[in-house]
Amino acid sequence: MRTGVKCPETDYNGYRRRKGMKYLTITIPSYNSEQYLERCLDSLILPRGWMEHIEIIVVNDGSTDRTGEIADDYVRRFPDTVRVVHKENGGHGSGVNAGLALATGRYFKVLDSDDWFDESAYRELIETLEDWCVRESKGEEGVCPDLLVCNYTYNHLDEGTKKTMRYGNVFPENQRITWDDMGSFRPSQYLIMHALIYRTEVLRSSGVILPEHTFYVDNIFAYQPLPYVESVCYLNLDLYQYYLGREDQSVNERVLISRIEQQIKVTKIVAECVDLNEVRKVHPKLAGYMCRNISIMMAISSIHLLLKGDEDGAMRHTLLWEEIKEQNPGLYWRLRFTKLCGLTNLPGKWGKRATIDGYRLAKRIYKFQ
Repeated sequence: MRTGVKCPETDYNGYRRRKGMKYLTITIPSYNSEQYLERCLDSLILPRGWMEHIEIIVVNDGSTDRTGEIADDYVRRFPDTVRVVHKENGGHGSGVNAGLALATGRYFKVLDSDDWFDESAYRELIETLEDWCVRESKGEEGVCPDLLVCNYTYNHLDEGTKKTMRYGNVFPENQRITWDDMGSFRPSQYLIMHALIYRTEVLRSSGVILPEHTFYVDNIFAYQPLPYVESVCYLNLDLYQYYLGREDQSVNERVLISRIEQQIKVTKIVAECVDLNEVRKVHPKLAGYMCRNISIMMAISSIHLLLKGDEDGAMRHTLLWEEIKEQNPGLYWRLRFTKLCGLTNLPGKWGKRATIDGYRLAKRIYKFQ
């Protein structure tokens, strides 16, 4: 397996690695996050006895507000746990790359600076990781899975509503399984960055390096390493609290439409970074899920091109499908005949209208934006 991320002893403006075993590294890419960063960090700070084996890396990605100052204050207050990297702006993917390069924890988790962890779920997660890591350190084999899947909650704070996404129908709870043992995903379910905690060595072996100055790269993080995962465990914990509702948020519909070319760029990277035919030989269920994941991304790109409502959007929609057909005919035909992608590529004016209406309905039901 190839290694995509180097792990220098000292890097990023003198950031120095700490010695001692860490069960979990939490990386927080942060750009102009002064309004949210304290809430985020406060959700991670527990009494001293809980924090010994946790590593929190705040990546200050060239912020021009008080983000760096806030992060430095937490380093002073919690020097055994919190570290900060001050670097030039490179975008969210650059922040994740920096955290992964420096991580010393057995597991690696990304937490966006405007989101937070549920305290009860967080404590239970730490207890579970401690149990696994201690048992493994004593020579017990097959204890630590390659991937943990937890629940995440959409928080529409401005509306006072929330919706939690769970995976009990896909994975049995608290069991170490393989991809061959998983069930089927519902239409509203897929594995996103917020739900995933990888073993750090799995991420490094996968060679995943996220492009800089690009939005939506979390899709790559949640996709490319999956074939390197040999064991999965689902913890039914509502851990990740995802804030939705900001006008400038990358998943805001207006913003998505304005950044559609970046969404298309990431969709193409995802479609090309893994050979699904090779995955299918080893884990057919995983290959089926990964094809479905590309289908979802193609659907999102297609819908937002149609939502532009102009000739350019319609032309770009057609071109997107033609490019996939030319570059990967096998994938193209699989996508064309999946329910989701098929419904986003209906012919004619009324077909496009049906696609947009279906998207609006799903948005109201699942509150994903």
